[in-house]
Amino acid sequence: VESLWRVCRAKVSEIELPSPAQRGPLRIHDLLLEATGESCDLLVNEFLIRFCAAFTDQGMAGWSLPGRDLGFYKAFCQLYRRHGGPPNQWTSGLSAEIERLGECQMDPLESIRESLSMLGYSEEEWPHVVRSNLLSLRGWAGLIWHMEVRPDRFAAPAPAGTLIEFVAVQLILERLAIEHLVEGTIFKAPCLNQLRGKLTQALDKGPKDVRGQRAFRVFQLAQLMGWSSARLSRLSMADWTMLVAEIEYFGELERRRLLHRAYERHYRCQALDALWSYGQRATTRVDSPNFQAVFCIDAREESFRRHVEEAGKRVETFGVAGFFGVPIYYRGVADAHFTPLCPIVVKPKHWVTEEVVYTLAEANRRRSHARKLVATATHHIHMGSRGIARGAILTAGLGVIASIPLIARVLFPRHTGRFRSMASRIAHPPSMTRLRLHRSEASPGPEKGHIGFTTEEMAELAERALRDIGLTYGFARLVAFLGHGSSSVNNPHKSVYDCGACTGNPGGPNARALAAMLNDSHVRAILARRGVEIPRTTVFLGGLHNTCEDSITFYDLETLPVSHTDDFEAMQSVLHEACERNAHERCRRFDSAPLKLSFAGAHRHVEERSMDLAQARPEFGNATNGMCVVGRRQRTRGLFLDRRSFLMSYDPAQDDPHCTILERILSAVVPVCEGINMQYFLSHIDPAGWGCGTKLPHNITSLLGVMDGASSDLRPGLPWQGVEIHEPMRILFVIESTPEALRKIMQRNKVVGRILRNGWAQLAVLSPTSNSICVYRDGEFHAYEPTGNELPKSDSSTNWYQGWRGHLEFATIDTPEAPVETQATTEPWATTTT
Repeated sequence: VESLWRVCRAKVSEIELPSPAQRGPLRIHDLLLEATGESCDLLVNEFLIRFCAAFTDQGMAGWSLPGRDLGFYKAFCQLYRRHGGPPNQWTSGLSAEIERLGECQMDPLESIRESLSMLGYSEEEWPHVVRSNLLSLRGWAGLIWHMEVRPDRFAAPAPAGTLIEFVAVQLILERLAIEHLVEGTIFKAPCLNQLRGKLTQALDKGPKDVRGQRAFRVFQLAQLMGWSSARLSRLSMADWTMLVAEIEYFGELERRRLLHRAYERHYRCQALDALWSYGQRATTRVDSPNFQAVFCIDAREESFRRHVEEAGKRVETFGVAGFFGVPIYYRGVADAHFTPLCPIVVKPKHWVTEEVVYTLAEANRRRSHARKLVATATHHIHMGSRGIARGAILTAGLGVIASIPLIARVLFPRHTGRFRSMASRIAHPPSMTRLRLHRSEASPGPEKGHIGFTTEEMAELAERALRDIGLTYGFARLVAFLGHGSSSVNNPHKSVYDCGACTGNPGGPNARALAAMLNDSHVRAILARRGVEIPRTTVFLGGLHNTCEDSITFYDLETLPVSHTDDFEAMQSVLHEACERNAHERCRRFDSAPLKLSFAGAHRHVEERSMDLAQARPEFGNATNGMCVVGRRQRTRGLFLDRRSFLMSYDPAQDDPHCTILERILSAVVPVCEGINMQYFLSHIDPAGWGCGTKLPHNITSLLGVMDGASSDLRPGLPWQGVEIHEPMRILFVIESTPEALRKIMQRNKVVGRILRNGWAQLAVLSPTSNSICVYRDGEFHAYEPTGNELPKSDSSTNWYQGWRGHLEFATIDTPEAPVETQATTEPWATTTT
């Protein structure tokens, strides 16, 4: 061993060390940290976070920021121009600096140029420095940018140019902090250049014993491979150079990349093998279905659709992006502002409001007045509890009373939640409402008369929605559009569990709007002229699937014809059974739920989780996502996908030669599903950086984000409680089409092309006429060779997953005609994909 070590050290010492890697310009912060051990980022960020929280506030703060309407830069200058400002010693010169800037009439861009020049950066270094400064407080910088570019998504948006003003203020504070840390000498060019030169030399030297470290890696490899010192001594210097270069190339980062690609390949092969094997089955639609249901493509709905099909037998289900092709700004009866309900990449052009029917208008006014009184009293109590005097009085007077519902919500969450729901009906709007969909004015807008759509616009949206999913014939008597949302208590991350296609909002209003459009006789007449004939006996219903408590709520049932009540009751029976089955499958992932719960017991358990004040995991959302299938449901119906796949319906036989429908589908599905997947991917592999850590210390700020404790950067990503069961891998898109069609779509659609070509997602193409599959890799489509292993079979989903906590293998579910028992009788063959 000693001889081997001496040979490795001697040979490696003769190999020339590589030159230092090229790096960007060093920020002054790095120089100060090296020279003084102090970071000016800590000073600047602590100060800037408080101002950002006040500027971005959407109504949560007790005091609003003075001069907010003037913009970020002017509001900052107006607030801190006054003497006797913040007590921080390093900001003592802030008011004088703001006075100087005002006298010079310097705008934000000029201030940025001046600050960068005073800090000694050359113009070539400016982009890198500005980018680094934004990343030092990336949560707040990102929020301000989003408030600026998408003002339609905020009650109090930021004006254009706010991000530039943010950088200007950040650099002003940075100059003051640096001057404080180096006692006013930092702006002398010789001192600055000397400090930068010393640090650069120190960094270029690297570790003291680089040669020893390189030799030790060769020594370890030689021991692993069984190489003797004599054998290594006989190698030429060229061989040694190549060996060391190969070891250093295959470093820690490269090893992680390779192992992760193998990790992804394992699941990809399992999924493609299953689709190849299952693709040999018949691909005909359900003949004369009892009812049809259209769900969001969400991975959580995969299991729900599977259970609906198992419970209902002759039921046909479809999947579509959860805004149902109806992008709108929506305001409910009790809402104060319009909310955009559509993917983040779409900007709606229409506004829709919910209104109480005229006969209940007076009751609605009374309840609205009651809501206002309750809200005002609650607000005063909340704000009063923050003060010293009123806080002490309220705590002493109401503290004991307030503890009673608090204890009840922790010990008896389900019963307490139901009691609160019953009590709140006094102030809730009446249940009989309608959507204002018909527009009387020519142009759309949020004002009265401009709300809604024209008949032609409604027909256009309705036709597109039906053609996208291939539902242009074979209509059942009842067709239900079911959006989804999630209800939970004390959860600052609630929007994570709502519909991603509606940017973190429930998709019920979109489903309700589309159903109302398709029930309109004028819309149906236009559709008939365009080749989509809807029978008079077909009735469309809009509803909402609550994915946390597994319940279904339907809208506008007062318009349901009497002739369809029996059909509706039969559909409700199937959906209720599917809710219980779905809750049962979900409970296997909750450690607090016993594995032998009955269907009804599992349903009660998920209801309790949604109402539990102390529950950090009301549901896991899309934490199990790994794949997205775009194609006919017949290609996956009866296939156990373990809640891991988004399912988008698409019939290639109904598309034109240019694949217009497929391109339209992918323009929404690819960014939405890939974005959801990346949220979980990055939040799992880096919970503290890209994720937001544990949700337990999170506090809501500005009604827009969360901070750790009382002050921190805004936390991006998802909490650990929502991603802990996730397997981090890039989503696999399996699209029923041809390689040629996908190439053309990737060329025409820049967003889809960038995502698929640049490796943000994996891509496979499933042939519409056979079970052959091609995988997209390195810019080309390659034929996939399956293993040919036969899929395991089970007579129900329950019998397949019962008794298992982790991820399960794919399986064929052959549902017998007899009803399935609530308890499993066999154990599945399964293994985790890890």
